[in-house]
Amino acid sequence: MDIDGTLLDNTGHLPEKNAHAVAEAASRGIEIVLVTGRRFDFARPIADALECDLHLIVNNGALIKSKSGETHQQHLLPGDTARGVLEATAEFRASAGVVFDRPLERQLIFETVDWNDPRRGGYFRRNREYIAEVSPLTDCLNGEDPIQVLYTGACQPIRSAMRQLSALPIAAGFTMALTEYKSRDFSILDVLRLGVTKGVALKEWTRRRGIAREEVMAIGDNWNDREMLEFAGLPIVMANCVEELKSLGWKMTSSNDEAGVAEAINTFALGKI
Repeated sequence: MDIDGTLLDNTGHLPEKNAHAVAEAASRGIEIVLVTGRRFDFARPIADALECDLHLIVNNGALIKSKSGETHQQHLLPGDTARGVLEATAEFRASAGVVFDRPLERQLIFETVDWNDPRRGGYFRRNREYIAEVSPLTDCLNGEDPIQVLYTGACQPIRSAMRQLSALPIAAGFTMALTEYKSRDFSILDVLRLGVTKGVALKEWTRRRGIAREEVMAIGDNWNDREMLEFAGLPIVMANCVEELKSLGWKMTSSNDEAGVAEAINTFALGKI
């Protein structure tokens, strides 16, 4: 399952009903995987709040980790590709960041940080210990490949950045994942290694675990969940999901503010309803 807009409610909290349903599913032998665009350290508090063993597919599929932080799979964005992306989108530099797979400090690099930004300030402050400023931003690419380049901000400018990136001659060398919250006018665009998606990572993880596609239920709400939902034998979308996902004919559960994850687990995995 996805985290934001799916497992968590709109205030960013984990509903008790969801926590109980996930724990009961795990106790019955169902494997739990959190599949998110978040970094591991930003997703780990959610994993720790769930009273069961689980694994995490983070950074939209670039990394697969255990709850304790052991890395099972890592697909980094080549540094030269990251540099080309940043150099070709200089007008969006204030919205850009570079993410590395590092312990603690300097995981997130920005050219400048506005700690009071109306859209991003809360995230910046919650992740203060992981953030560093480097100007120009391309100077952080000094031999270590990052996980991704990301752009965050209002929906329309991020859509513009996505169109510009799609038109680049080097666009065939990377994958993009978009997460969009229109009610908050906030978007996240991740530029990842070519072929990296939540769906591809989930496919690899189930192959390693010997789990058939038909035995997988996936729950999501946003653009970046589509490949994961397409892979799953039983895709479930949230009532609050983006309109494109609603149009694909998949089963729908209640919204994230109504503990829709618990409803989906109880209905389709545990047969309670």
